Amino acid sequence: MIALSLMNVLRRACGVLVFAGLASQPVGAEEAKWRVLVLSGANNHAWQQTTPVIKAALEESGRFTVDVEENVAGMKPQAFEPYAVILSNFNTFGKDASVPVWDGAMKKAFLEHLRKGHGLVIVHAGSSMFYDWPEFQKLACGSWQDGTGHGPIHVAKIFFTDAKSPVTAGLEPFWIRDEFWQNTGVAAGVKALATSSPPLAPNEVAKDPTKHNNLLFTTEVDGARGFAIFLGHDASAMQNTAWRSLLQRGSEWAATGKVTLPPAKDWPATQADAERMAK
Repeated sequence: MIALSLMNVLRRACGVLVFAGLASQPVGAEEAKWRVLVLSGANNHAWQQTTPVIKAALEESGRFTVDVEENVAGMKPQAFEPYAVILSNFNTFGKDASVPVWDGAMKKAFLEHLRKGHGLVIVHAGSSMFYDWPEFQKLACGSWQDGTGHGPIHVAKIFFTDAKSPVTAGLEPFWIRDEFWQNTGVAAGVKALATSSPPLAPNEVAKDPTKHNNLLFTTEVDGARGFAIFLGHDASAMQNTAWRSLLQRGSEWAATGKVTLPPAKDWPATQADAERMAK
């Protein structure tokens, strides 16, 4: 009886440890789902439409479970603990910058959590905030700054510029109907992975380097990983299967430092594909 009781205690203790481990990493092939917290509830874009699409795009991969926080200013420091990825579809662009979103304790908890090997994912304008917080801006890879701009929404071809990145390795160029930022304010040390500017011929020099539209980035800072995709202006653009694949693969990389998710089978290889997916 004593031996059986001891075995039961050990089983329960092991069960508690396994449950705790599930907070940030999977155990077993069928349970390999990474937890993502989407920051939402305010944005100078239509977050009410885009946040559900982001959640669906991640969960359709079968590798993520996604929670949404719409009261970002009301969060507590322990709120980050269960999550492998914090994804920002939130910003305070155009609002009073003197009103803080997070106090020092929240900022400290955010950085400490990410530095444990977790990741930050930025979608489109999700870094248009915390301009006076350099640690956030470094992990966000880049943001809208004075001098950043864009033309009207249109269809364009995206070219990958880093074939060695786990996020983009093996991927073909694609077409998407979206808004394309120019002259994004880019943090030091980031890797640019994709652009809407056609590749230059050998020995060719860009006529205007500020118009080189880098749109996809990764970075690693103090044990934390950052992935930014500045595509995805609206819910229509987010229907593009290449965009969804990049969100999934970038989020997996942010969580683990590796990518195992395959690209979408219905890849938008033509302008017509992009138009079809945007409808």
